[in-house]
Amino acid sequence: MKTRWDIFCTVIDNYGDIGIAWRLARQLTEEFNQYVRLWVDDLESFQRLEPRIDAYNPSQMVCGVEVCQWTEPLPDIAPAQVVIEALACRLPDAYLEKMAAMPIKPVWINLEYLSAEDWVEKCHGLSSPHPRLPLIQTFFIPGFGPGTGGLLGSPRHHEKLDVWRRQTGERARFLSGMGIESLPDQALTVSLFAYDNPAIAGLLDALAAFTRPACLIVPEGKASSRVAAWLGLGELRPRQPANRGMLAVHPIPFLYQDQYDHLLWACDLNCVRGEDSFVQAQWASRPLIWQPYVQEDGAHWKKLQAFLSLYRQGLEPETFDLLASAWQLWNAGERGKPEIWHDYLGKLPELNLHAGYWQSRIKSWPNLANELFKFVKARI
Repeated sequence: MKTRWDIFCTVIDNYGDIGIAWRLARQLTEEFNQYVRLWVDDLESFQRLEPRIDAYNPSQMVCGVEVCQWTEPLPDIAPAQVVIEALACRLPDAYLEKMAAMPIKPVWINLEYLSAEDWVEKCHGLSSPHPRLPLIQTFFIPGFGPGTGGLLGSPRHHEKLDVWRRQTGERARFLSGMGIESLPDQALTVSLFAYDNPAIAGLLDALAAFTRPACLIVPEGKASSRVAAWLGLGELRPRQPANRGMLAVHPIPFLYQDQYDHLLWACDLNCVRGEDSFVQAQWASRPLIWQPYVQEDGAHWKKLQAFLSLYRQGLEPETFDLLASAWQLWNAGERGKPEIWHDYLGKLPELNLHAGYWQSRIKSWPNLANELFKFVKARI
């Protein structure tokens, strides 16, 4: 059954929200044969993630998804059968009024941010009536394991990763396309996609003093200025590498979403931030360092600790303690304690095995798009 979906999303400066909404829209279209209309308030920023977007076209078909400019007022359109408020955005009042006037009310879903905290299982699936209109919204909360909304990830995407890693030369071809023509034998390859963070310098110190050559790949973004300062440069320029000690730094342009996924696949260690890159790094089955989005009330620390309490399963206690210390150092923004980074890098072979084990675990847990499809199918 082909159902019509409207997904509303606002673009924030870190691109994570639209990245999540775009992945979800594509998966519902490609794997579940649904008709999805994605409403986005900033097509120009969206174009940075998806090159097929025309920033000046208010309604266009891209990868089977109808991408529409979210303007105020919204065009005079009929609401879809399923309506998703993605990641703390709010539906236009006029659109809500139209939903309420429909003889068969749409399935209204409030898609929340991912968390590993205990409250997710208690709150996922709860409903809340609109205070004025005859509408009910259901809270859908992504999480880890049964009883949650699941993780955003496509089985087809996982198959592509498996094929990509089996094919000789794919990694070298991808890196060459990024301007990285050759790497020393046994070089450790690290991607850095982070918010502005003073702790970056401490990791770079350790990589520069590492026992084997290291390659740091830095997509254009908020971390670039920290890396430039560590190198003694005014700025990083894409495709102009620099060296210090055992570390070669390779700045690259901002990547499209599909390109960034390949970067995660190509590296031995991925430094990620927010939600979208964090989830994709787990699917890439490589060690990672996560920086949650910083919240003024310190709620990001609870998210960090909740995830670590799950991720520790299967790790030796000594290795987990080291991983937790490194992540806490990273998120506290501290440059000091170089011995922690040195020891952490030395544990990468064990952490790599654990990343593969973790990927097999999350594959067995609920999938967000599949959970949404089942939820809607039971109500339409």
